Amino acid sequence: MTTVVLIVHLLVALALVGVILLQRSEGGALGIGGGGMGGLMTGRASANLLTRVTAVLAAAFIATSLLLAILAAHRTAPRSILDQPVPSAPQVPAAPATPSEPAVPTEPAAPSAPVAD
Repeated sequence: MTTVVLIVHLLVALALVGVILLQRSEGGALGIGGGGMGGLMTGRASANLLTRVTAVLAAAFIATSLLLAILAAHRTAPRSILDQPVPSAPQVPAAPATPSEPAVPTEPAAPSAPVAD
């Protein structure tokens, strides 16, 4: 579902950019669709059409943005290793000391000297 909404969102974004670039600008930027309609529509009719199409595409862009945000917020899988619970360490019983060996040595061992040949 997220993939389909994302593809629709990208298509709407590309169409919105294209429609905005077709509009006539006051500053003389691109204005590709401003004067060359070939008598099909007047300048006012084309401006009204492009304004309406821009408004519809902008509303669709906002709607798909909100839908993608809602879908991303409701994922069930943990997103980070920090979100997962910490596993408890297994309790290993300590080995009991045997009676023949003392648990704590009473005297330190004497250092050994090297033997010359």
